Parts: sequence; C-alpha cells; structure tokens
Amino acid sequence: MYRCLSNEVLATLGEHRGVAEALFPEGGFSPGPGQKAIADFAKALGTGAEYQRLFALKKDDEKVRVFLGHFQNNLDLLIQKTWVEKAEEARKEKLQDEIPPLIALIKQGDFLQAIEEFGRVLDELAYLFFGTQSSKEDFTEYTFRIDPQIGLFWWYGSQLGGLKGTGKNGALSDESLWALLLIGLCYLTDF
Repeated sequence: MYRCLSNEVLATLGEHRGVAEALFPEGGFSPGPGQKAIADFAKALGTGAEYQRLFALKKDDEKVRVFLGHFQNNLDLLIQKTWVEKAEEARKEKLQDEIPPLIALIKQGDFLQAIEEFGRVLDELAYLFFGTQSSKEDFTEYTFRIDPQIGLFWWYGSQLGGLKGTGKNGALSDESLWALLLIGLCYLTDF
C-alpha cells in the first residue's frame, strides 16, 4: 500500500524530507527516481557507502553473492532474536522459510518479484518487532518517534507496494528496481 507521509512525519523528517520525496514522489514513478535520489536515500539511512560499493558491482559478482549470504544470516538472526508468544513461533519459522526464495529471486534477476517478496518479508518482520502496532495507520509515525532512521526505513518499506506494475516494460528499469531493493538489503544487513 502506498502511504503518504502525514504533516507530523514530514516535520519529523526534517533534513531527510527532500531525500524521501525525491525517492518516492507522491503520485508514483514516471519515469522513476534517478540514481542520485536512490543513493541519497541510502546515505540518509546510513548505508550509503555499502550501497554504492555493491551497486557498482555486477549483480552476479562474487562480492554480491557474499553480501546476500550476510543479508540472509543477519535476517535469520533478527528473526530468531525476536520475542513472540509461543503461539506465534510458527510465524517466525514461516518467515525464515521465505528468505531463501527471496534470495533466489534476487540471484535470478527478477527484481520486481523480489521487491514484492521483500515487502511481504518486511511486513512480517515489522509484526515480529512491533506486534499489532505494525498494522496500525500511524505505524510510520510511531517508528519515527522511536528513531528517525528506523522510521525512514519502515516508511521506505511501506512504499515498495507502490512499485507494482512499474517494472517489466513499465516505468522502472531492472537497474532502478535493483537499486531500490539494494537499499533495504543493505539496511537490514547492517541492522
């Protein structure tokens, strides 16, 4: 779902407001954000150097494959370390089972499908981290109050659904889709 920022969140964004609006302009992507907007957003999240290093490589480079292994390992650790009620342990296990297919989509270069899957992973991860708060309308504002970078990341995650239909002969190239996905991968690998 495409969620616009409320005035409260826009005020909270402060110096990052322009970066956020450049990456995900209201009204969608036509022809999409440029590489500078994507790189600036990665920098605002604190992952700019890692993002730049990885984006400069070919997608099938050994260093990218190693990075994807680190991403998977860190995400597994994040999922394992979350505390949930015993009744929801199956939800954690199900989420862990969704990571290898996500990695496979990335390795295949199906970035639009990978972004859709990544969005679902983020929704489940948000639930594991924040419980039912993650499904409330003010979730983004809630995360901004915790920490502006965390809020910016979860807002980014909420915007990924707006990319549906923008790839594969749409407005965004595979390179742009990879760049947008790489932002989130870098953030969670360093989380």
